[in-house]
Amino acid sequence: MEKIASFTVDHLRLLRGVYVSRHDTFGGAGITSFDLRMTRPNAEPVMNTAEIHTIEHLGATFLRNHPQFKDKTVYFGPMGCRTGFYMLLYGTYTSAEILPLVIEMFEFIRDFEGAVPGAAAKDCGNYLDMNLPMAKYLAGRYLDEVLYHAGKDNLNYPD
Repeated sequence: MEKIASFTVDHLRLLRGVYVSRHDTFGGAGITSFDLRMTRPNAEPVMNTAEIHTIEHLGATFLRNHPQFKDKTVYFGPMGCRTGFYMLLYGTYTSAEILPLVIEMFEFIRDFEGAVPGAAAKDCGNYLDMNLPMAKYLAGRYLDEVLYHAGKDNLNYPD
């Protein structure tokens, strides 16, 4: 059995950042999968499920309401390893091209006030597993330490 592409990335050298995980074509339309890596794999603690769940609800809400990207959003959700998120968009993009959208989304999460969208029993299968203060903290940390000054090592997988 062939190793899938995401398992060929050297996770010992991978930094936090925004990476193009893959480009695919379905029905003639391009889809770009992004790896939004918030914690450094195998080098720092992973995120807990409550803050991941909160970021997922807020990130998906942001993207599906964004004036330019609501109709281009295919998926936004967590990685099983709890080090980041996958974001899939219709179209072919680079990490640098999409960086402003990712910054805008994490500013939305960092600055969010009020009830988390979809955090109710009728809307979500695990609505009690939320942590807005920690989600906001992690979004701010990602912005300040990575996104606001992302360079080539944060936008391109290691060779």
